Order: sequence, then structure tokens, then C-alpha cells
Amino acid sequence: MLKILMPTFMLIPVVWLTKPSKLWTTPLAYSLVISMLSLLWFNTPSSSAWGFSSSYLATDALSTPLLVLTCWLLPLMMLASQNHTSNEPLNRKRLFITLLILLQAFLIMAFGATELIMFYIMFEATLIPTLMIITRWGNQTERLNAGTYFLFYTLAGSLPLLVALLMLQNSTGSLSLTTMEFNPPMSLETFGDKFWWAACLIAFLVKMPLYGAHLWLPKAHVEAPVAGSMVLAAVLLKLGGYGMMRVTTALGPPSIELSYPFIILALWGLVMTGSICMRQTDLKSLIAYSSVSHMGLVAAAILIQTPLAYSGAIILMIAHGLTSSALFCLANTNYERTHSRTLLLARGLQLVLPLMTFWWFLASLANLALPPLPNLMGELLIITSLFNWSWWTLAMTGAGTLITASYSLYMFLSTQRGPLTKHILAIDPTHTREHLLIALHLMPLLLLMMKPELIWGWCH
Repeated sequence: MLKILMPTFMLIPVVWLTKPSKLWTTPLAYSLVISMLSLLWFNTPSSSAWGFSSSYLATDALSTPLLVLTCWLLPLMMLASQNHTSNEPLNRKRLFITLLILLQAFLIMAFGATELIMFYIMFEATLIPTLMIITRWGNQTERLNAGTYFLFYTLAGSLPLLVALLMLQNSTGSLSLTTMEFNPPMSLETFGDKFWWAACLIAFLVKMPLYGAHLWLPKAHVEAPVAGSMVLAAVLLKLGGYGMMRVTTALGPPSIELSYPFIILALWGLVMTGSICMRQTDLKSLIAYSSVSHMGLVAAAILIQTPLAYSGAIILMIAHGLTSSALFCLANTNYERTHSRTLLLARGLQLVLPLMTFWWFLASLANLALPPLPNLMGELLIITSLFNWSWWTLAMTGAGTLITASYSLYMFLSTQRGPLTKHILAIDPTHTREHLLIALHLMPLLLLMMKPELIWGWCH
């Protein structure tokens, strides 16, 4: 673990001491080396064992794919942000890259933590760099409002979690994840027990976000700069799913009846947010709502606590992380050229940027879960496990997948096809940097089709 964490922290002096002309290339090259090194984490002996590096930080089959995704994203965020921050003073560029590096370090410590209190502290620490990125580098004045929503939703959800964790520490004597699964499941008999159970999960459900507590997400996504949107969609939403998976093993099977309202909300949100996507005019808002829809499926899967559902959840989390991050990058390339996120004002771009249209096509197909992409593997595992649990869920998941296909194709057609709008007289050509950026998102997704057991989680 330290072979990744130490170089990540050492990137900060590199950013502040490097020559202005090399400000982007040097940290980018170093962070790419770190992300390549992180692939060594996949080399763990078995699915159930912890690969220890110390008593505080360790990896297992659940955290490894999320750790690698976190490391993979830092160079991509740097690649994506070069144009966005080009007019900034030198020190602000350095601060921006430093915040991205700090975010990666906090996320590595959150996903690698073997102690729940350490996980909680890192879970909260990721708020600070994300909030600074949204409120300082966002595009519109609305960004301060978005930052407030983001902060208060997350804090209001996670303060009960701290109390719940301290109570768990008091009753079991340990919050170590390595021993938690061997504790006897909690008996949830009194009203206080049920309240404690809800406190354990609500922080993660807000972070995911569950439909009903999702209002911070579209605001944060729309107002954030491209790097903020990427890290939010790709990794920060996954913190919620990961935390739920860790905590549900401690809560045990008796809690399944208490999960019913949350499962119903998640599945209802799958249909509702999909329907909202169908009538969005703002491109980034459409992609943000599609994230809520996909995460609803993951939340429902984790709450029914079967091995198949856990496996589907982790596969869909990784696949969605790469896909939605790629879509935000594509939306940003459109925005940098047309200076508008409105779907009606930028269509027919296939005529002028044909290769970018190919990337749009691939990312849209990944978003609608085309076979044999990992998105489909995850969705199929989740839908079958939900169907085993109750066959009524098929109505919701079926409608959800249909609506997802509809808005993904609608997004592709409305941005790429049709006549070019009259106000676009001159448009910048695409750069190699942008093609590399999208290729580094979609290539891992295509390669995971060959070896999906890397992201199966516990169910080898």
C-alpha cells in the first residue's frame, strides 16, 4: 500500500517545485507511473484473503478494483483539466493539481482502511478538496449554492454514522473490518436498534445517492469543472456503495426487512431519474441524473445482501465509474467548443468532429449496457438477484433498462446527428490529448470483458 501512497504524497512537492513549462507533463507522467504500479494490487493470492501491508491499510477483492480505479483517474483528470485552467495564474494551477492529488490520497486511505473510524475520517476528508474544486473552479455563479448543497447533504447524512460507529465500538469492542464478519449479527429488536441500523446506512445512501436524497448531485455535477465531475461520478459515489458493503456484513441478515423501504425507493428512483433524463435540456445534467439511476440499482443490490448481488454491484460500480467519467469528458469537449451545454444549441457535430462521434457512440453504448460490456454483466447479475428476491422487481428494473437505452440514444443523436446549427461558424479541431483521454477511459472497459474476475469482488 505504501508503494502507492508515498509516491502520491511526493507528487505534491513535485507540483510546487517543477518548472512552469513542465507543470502539466511532469506530474502527469509521475501519476501515470503510479497508476501502472497500482495494477500490482490485482496480484492478490485469493479472493477472500486480505493482502496486508500494515494493520491499518490492507486490500481485499472488494477494495482492489476501487483502489486501482482511483489511481487510474488522477492522470486522466490532469489530462482533462489542461484547457479548463489554461487562463489561471501559475500558483492556482499548482493548487488545483495539489487538490486532485490530495483527493487521490484520501480516497486510497478510505478504500484501504481496515478500521471503520479511519474509513469514516477519510470519507469526510474527501469533502474538503472536492468542495474547493467545485466552488473555486466551477463555471457559473451557481457553484457556491451547489457546494453548499453538497456539503450539507453529506454532513447531515454522515454525522449519525459517527454516533452509530461509536456505539458499535462500545458494544463489540472493535471496529476492525478483518474481524467484523465473525461478530454475531446484531439483534435489531428495540426502536433504538432500528434507529442505529438506519444511522449506519443513511450516510452511504446519501453519498450514492439514493433517490430522494439525490438533489445535491445534479447541482454539484453541473457546476463542477470537468475534473470535479469526473472524480464525483467515477469514485466519490462509489465510496457510498463500498461503505454499505462493508457495513452490511456487520449488520447481518436480520436487517433485510428493514431494507424494504430503501430498496423500493432505489428501484422507484431508477425509473424516475431515467424519466427525468428523457426531458433534460442540459447535457451535464442528463449524465448526472443517469448516475443517480445506475447507483439506485447498486443500492438495491447491496441491500438484499446476496453474494450474486454484491458481485453485480461492484462490477456495475467500476463499469459505471469509467463510463460516466468518459461521458463527462466528452460533454466537456463539446462545451469547450460550443460554450453551451444545451442539447438544442450543439447538434450535428458528427459533420465536423467525426472521430469524437465514434467516442460518443462507444460511451453511449456502454451507458445503455450493451453486451458484452461489464455494464451489462453488472446489471444482469443485479436484475437476476433482485428477481430471485421478489419477481415484482422485474417491472421496475425492466422499465429502468428500457428508459436507460432510450435516453442514451437520445443523448447521442441530439449531440452528434442532424444538421449543424447555424451559429457554429468556426470550431476548434479535436486534439490528441482529448482522444487519449477518452481512449484511456474506454480501453480498460473493453479489456475488462476479457478478464471480468478482476472486478467480481468476493464471489470468485
